[in-house]
Amino acid sequence: MARLPATVQCLKRRRESAAFPPPHDDCNDLPIMNQLEQLKQFTTVVADTGDFQLMKQYTPQDATTNPSLILKAVQKSEYRGLLEQAVRDYHNEGGVDAVMDGVLIAFGCEILAIVPGRVSTEVDARLSFDTEATVEKARHLIRLYEQRGVARERVLIKIASTWEGIRAAEILQREGIRCNMTLLFSLVQAVACAEAGAQLISPFVGRILDWYKKQAGDQWDAAANAGDNDPGVRSVRQIYDYYKKFGYSTEVMGASFRSTAQIVALAGSDLLTISPDLLEQLARTEGTVERKLSIDLAQAGNIARIPADERAFRWQLNEDAMATEKLSEGIRLFAADSVKLEKLVAEIAG
Repeated sequence: MARLPATVQCLKRRRESAAFPPPHDDCNDLPIMNQLEQLKQFTTVVADTGDFQLMKQYTPQDATTNPSLILKAVQKSEYRGLLEQAVRDYHNEGGVDAVMDGVLIAFGCEILAIVPGRVSTEVDARLSFDTEATVEKARHLIRLYEQRGVARERVLIKIASTWEGIRAAEILQREGIRCNMTLLFSLVQAVACAEAGAQLISPFVGRILDWYKKQAGDQWDAAANAGDNDPGVRSVRQIYDYYKKFGYSTEVMGASFRSTAQIVALAGSDLLTISPDLLEQLARTEGTVERKLSIDLAQAGNIARIPADERAFRWQLNEDAMATEKLSEGIRLFAADSVKLEKLVAEIAG
């Protein structure tokens, strides 16, 4: 960590004087770091995939999954065995529901054999508006992990950032079950999650961008909305600054990226969860990655507190068309993929 400033300065000097390099330069003793290596100096890198074989080459600290990623993975021949084994192990115990949980745990355990940190496992999106059912499902998933010898500290339970989901997280956190709040698109969601004591939030950078591009249609100005001006990037920066300004311990993990430009624009975020294709692009790209988010910058900012009680939460979310629409859409899409996975399980079970 201590040598990072020198490395970044050297990268700049190499770029600026590539045609006429100085005869002697301390930079000659430093290796050229790709963007992924530089990013890891500022931010914990997390792999966003159910394909645990792919993540090995990028050495992420943590990994995240969701129903869509698991569905995609089990349709590959190399992972079919995990699904079939879950059917054999769990179908007689509790039918399709038990098998679904078994598949999640099987993938989670395989991932934890690769990453040194944590894996995120998602509660069924169809429980997003049921606090009690979400709590019970989370407890059950943790029990299954613990039966496999996995400590709960290595698992993050992913829950949709609805009001009901946030209340479930508040209960679970008090029990030592750490939560990753997903499908998060607005500051008021983030504030409510932090006040509930959630371990981590996953604001969706790319899906925010998608919404604004669709709304603008032919009037969308890609250049004007790139880099630091990307609406998804701005949203995460706002949340990060708010957290650091007011001393919340909840971690910020940007998610759902559409490009490496979005990723490097958020260098300095606590964590960033990145798909394998974008990890590969970062690993193949040279060029300077500079810290964009920091506690010092956040604390120096002029930021006002906002209320996040139930009345304020529901009203502010209602007033944010983007956040309202993307939250609902995300729940529907994850629920649909869970149904597809259930059908696949039923077919195998016969």
